[in-house]
Amino acid sequence: MEKKKFILSGGGTGGHIYPAIAIANELKEQYPDCEILFVGAKDKMEMQKVPQAGYNIVGLWIAGIQRKLTVDNAMFPFKLMSSLMKSRTIIKGFKPDVVIGTGGFASGPLLRAAAGMGVPTVIQEQNSFPGITNKWLSKKAKTICVAYDNLERFFPAEKIVFTGNPVRSDILNVEKNREEAVKYFNLNTEKKTLLVLGGSLGSRRINQLIAKELTWLAAQNVQVIWQCGKFYFEEYKHYNENENVQVLSFIDRMDLVYAAADVVISRSGASSVSELCLVGKPVIFIPSPNVAEDHQTKNAQAIVDKEGALLLKEAQLDTQFQPVFSDLIANEERQQKLGENIKKLAKANATKDIVKEIVKLIK
Repeated sequence: MEKKKFILSGGGTGGHIYPAIAIANELKEQYPDCEILFVGAKDKMEMQKVPQAGYNIVGLWIAGIQRKLTVDNAMFPFKLMSSLMKSRTIIKGFKPDVVIGTGGFASGPLLRAAAGMGVPTVIQEQNSFPGITNKWLSKKAKTICVAYDNLERFFPAEKIVFTGNPVRSDILNVEKNREEAVKYFNLNTEKKTLLVLGGSLGSRRINQLIAKELTWLAAQNVQVIWQCGKFYFEEYKHYNENENVQVLSFIDRMDLVYAAADVVISRSGASSVSELCLVGKPVIFIPSPNVAEDHQTKNAQAIVDKEGALLLKEAQLDTQFQPVFSDLIANEERQQKLGENIKKLAKANATKDIVKEIVKLIK
């Protein structure tokens, strides 16, 4: 039997990279001798994260279109042509059975080139509102795996399969790690633990909020694990001198940090939302307003509508944060209810279901 070969592309942020890695790991599980290659955008986060996960990656010279007139925009047509040509060369050399895209700049030219060369392509759309790249690719894709309802407004209905978003397998049963987590993060068991997540790149507005509220949070008998993002670490690391706070640029052990948390404050990128559904902890979502079509608010609202989380917009933080948080932290019953409701929305088999769809396309 000849070896199966797959190319995956996803990048720019953790929200596109980790789903691609989760799919790759599941493909390896099913085809232990398969060959897997990643294609990313040069100088983006995937060029570090993918090799750390044990896979080879090739970089394309590609970037997104800025909303204003810039030198980068003027370069975009050249970058796109160069990336399409390089994608064709990669596909010719590697001869994949299927090419899978999880979003990000590089997946555009790669999947376009693959479809043009007759290689079946799969899109994994994480959001409730697709980005421009995936809308463009959907016409030629064989299968589109989605995590939200009502996406036939954007994609051909006959290609859509509702799978949920792929997530790291290590967060499936975090509760059993509670004791190990308390030791690992050296936590005080007499206090509630607040986990703050700003997404893989960090969030300026959430960081400003936490810095401003630290003294107040300490007065609520709350300790904080604060992932501020690598861009902001220098600015906020001095808060580590405070015994109630741990400031981290990046968290390696997500399984343990989720186990340690009593309440989570998070952005509502699609991957974060999917992970938090599996984890089943009470969450306050603070969506980023600076994303295409305000999709983070839509992602969060889909959970809030099912009474699975709370939502605070950035504009409400100065007036609403303290009353909303103090009400939640004091109300055990409400915390439990939110945790149970968000867990009902989890799709624990998403990665396996996506791989099933990929396997169907192998010639």
